[in-house]
Amino acid sequence: MSAATAWLDRDGAPIGCVEKLKVLRENEEELRQVMQDAFEDAVLMGVAPEAMRVFFNDMVARLREPGA
Repeated sequence: MSAATAWLDRDGAPIGCVEKLKVLRENEEELRQVMQDAFEDAVLMGVAPEAMRVFFNDMVARLREPGA
């Protein structure tokens, strides 16, 4: 993702609100850094890189929507 990412709403329309886009970009940056740090720690401790990627993908697949 980047500043050029077209964030979409539930109807598939692009999010255009500047403040919402700012929050989404900030969240992405923070999440990317935390995930990178966790990935590097795991690999340095002997976890196979692909196993860590599978772990992250599984975590994302299990995310629940608010109120669910």
